[in-house]
Amino acid sequence: MGRLVTIDSAIGRVVPTTDADLAARREASRAEIGAPVTGHLPARGSDYAVLAREVRRAGLLHRRRRYYLYKTTAVTLAYLGGWVAFVLLGESWWQLGVAAFLAAVFAQFAFLGHDAGHRQIFASRRANYLYGLFAGNLGIGLSIGWWVSNHNRHHAHPNTEGADPDATGILAYSGERAAAGKGMRRFIFRYQGVLFFPMLLLEAGSLHYASARAVSRWPIAHRGWEGALLAAHLLGMVGVVFAVLPAGAAIAFLAVQQGLFGFYMGCTFAPNHKGMAVLTDDRSTDFLRRQVLTSRNVRGGWAVDTAMGGLNYQIEHHLFPSMPRPNLRHARPMVQDFCTRIGVPYHETGLFESYREALSHLHDAGKHADSTASSLG
Repeated sequence: MGRLVTIDSAIGRVVPTTDADLAARREASRAEIGAPVTGHLPARGSDYAVLAREVRRAGLLHRRRRYYLYKTTAVTLAYLGGWVAFVLLGESWWQLGVAAFLAAVFAQFAFLGHDAGHRQIFASRRANYLYGLFAGNLGIGLSIGWWVSNHNRHHAHPNTEGADPDATGILAYSGERAAAGKGMRRFIFRYQGVLFFPMLLLEAGSLHYASARAVSRWPIAHRGWEGALLAAHLLGMVGVVFAVLPAGAAIAFLAVQQGLFGFYMGCTFAPNHKGMAVLTDDRSTDFLRRQVLTSRNVRGGWAVDTAMGGLNYQIEHHLFPSMPRPNLRHARPMVQDFCTRIGVPYHETGLFESYREALSHLHDAGKHADSTASSLG
């Protein structure tokens, strides 16, 4: 495979990047200068190395191939079953229920693609990439190459303004950014706490657009294969839907399926970092504190783990991106205890409280936008 690249969508440049785990190892092997964002402790790169040794000794970085075999089989059968039900049901408004079911299945495929992108499933980069092509490009119409390059940058600089692509999108994580918005963007910033959930209905469209734009305009690896599989997904899905349903019902089906798919994904991502520390320069703190202080865990049992694709263990995932999903719950008490020992705040809350915290933060940041935003500039 070719070298991974990071695409800076703000200025259209391409810069080389590395796997997030490699960055973690480099951070862990050297001390850094400065104080963390909270100012509670001096930055010590060795802390992560100590924790990493404990986690490695516990065997939590070992691959879980049987788990992923079962998970892939179950999600694939649900995917195929949903489309079989769609064809058998035929022209009926009950198809909107099938659309909702397939939205959830698409999200589960997205979680598997996420795991492959982090090399959680196989030892080789190539095998994980091929899996990502299957789950992402062909299965749900999202480019694995675009996602990996974008997501690795997020992992390297979580909640860092100007560096984390997730913190420079349509929402303002800080009051300073909200105050700098103009026109429609300022209006969105001002009312982002109210608009957040409705805007999630457009999330899938945004992801599809970003995938197609990256494959068509930027030199990501294997762009020919990526583009061909994206096209195959689009033509196959749209073709089947319009072959079974009349135009109006087909459009309604696609709108519901894609709208709920994006809503599901957005609801999964929302608790991860929104409302946590926002950094303006992440060089002032070491790797462990940078990941822990900007991340939030969500409590819950098997149902929450399944619904959120393991991303409810966001702290552990950011510390050890290649740790297989089923091992994250076992790493949690180790990481929590370690953070307590070294005095680093470890934030965990319930699902609904996580949404309250995130929305409250967005609302407070949005207050910094000019109240005249309603004029739409």
